[in-house]
Amino acid sequence: MRPLYMVDTHSQYHKIKPQIDKAVLDVMESTAFINGKAVKEFSDNLSGYLGAKHVIPCANGTDALQIALMALGLQPGDEVITPSFTYIATTEVIALLRLTPVFVEVDAKTFCIDPAAIEKAITPKTKAIVPVHLYGQSADMEAILKIAGKYNLAVVEDNAQAIGCDFHFSDGTSKKTGTIGHIGCTSFYPSKNLGAFGDGGALCTNDDALAEKLRMIANHGQKERYYHEVVGCNSRLDSIQAAILNVKLAYLDDYCKARQEVAAYYDRAFAATDKIITPFKAANSEHVYHQYTIILEGVNRDAFKTQLDQKGVPSMIYYPVPAHKQKMFEQFGVGALELPLTAYLTERVISLPIHTEMDEEQLKFITDSVLSII
Repeated sequence: MRPLYMVDTHSQYHKIKPQIDKAVLDVMESTAFINGKAVKEFSDNLSGYLGAKHVIPCANGTDALQIALMALGLQPGDEVITPSFTYIATTEVIALLRLTPVFVEVDAKTFCIDPAAIEKAITPKTKAIVPVHLYGQSADMEAILKIAGKYNLAVVEDNAQAIGCDFHFSDGTSKKTGTIGHIGCTSFYPSKNLGAFGDGGALCTNDDALAEKLRMIANHGQKERYYHEVVGCNSRLDSIQAAILNVKLAYLDDYCKARQEVAAYYDRAFAATDKIITPFKAANSEHVYHQYTIILEGVNRDAFKTQLDQKGVPSMIYYPVPAHKQKMFEQFGVGALELPLTAYLTERVISLPIHTEMDEEQLKFITDSVLSII
């Protein structure tokens, strides 16, 4: 059996090695390493794929979130509602900009932010909502947009884990996640569904004025060189990464389908046990399975993980400590906040290997190992 990995970027690369190598060498020959032709081509192609009017590449997904919040013109102390059950990047940029994170509960089935919890948390200081499309499935964007419209709030989507996912509205229309709110943010970290060979990120919006501001902020606050209109930062997607991503973008739907097939195998294998709750698939969202995350019931998770390791099966816990319990947020006095579902999930979730290069022999070994342990 081939070795098991949470993500097998090596095998994925070798399937398209000639295209990737040519794209990289073309950039090397051009010596246009920053803002080269490949960056513009990738931006245009991603815009077309997503159906977004504007795509602004940047250095990484965390920068994308920071730039998005900077572009909204928020002031210190303004409140931003976000789930606590998420990767820390979502929430740390809020504090970094001296805004106030307001942590709320997630939906019991999708693990994405709960719209009802959002509305309960709104105060006169609330200015924005940052929903996270966790593990590859969309938050309930239709409900979130209604709340945002009612209270005049900005919506910044954290789409780092769900690029390629479709959200279905009740009127029969669909949109790609990241294009539904005012600004969408994504990451091209190598393990993502669309991963670079290093860091990378992007923002997207259909608002012309916001797009202009996002571009300025990502480029030292300038539209014209050496004339700086706003305080910005330096956040660029380099040409080599753009060239790689441009090749891989053509395979993104295939990558998502491969992950869905792995998830379906797992679902079938675990259907007969009540000790594993497999990922819920919402009717209004596709699921592109950035992670395949199960809930263990009546199983000691730490012992389970140790035994998986002993069998050579990798696994990960996303996330063992919710954001509101992290030391960095003690200044906001949120440590005593009661989020029982978030607490329940952090104690029971575990993610199994899922990627585009898995074969049936590997999947059988993983599922047999899991079932023998529980």
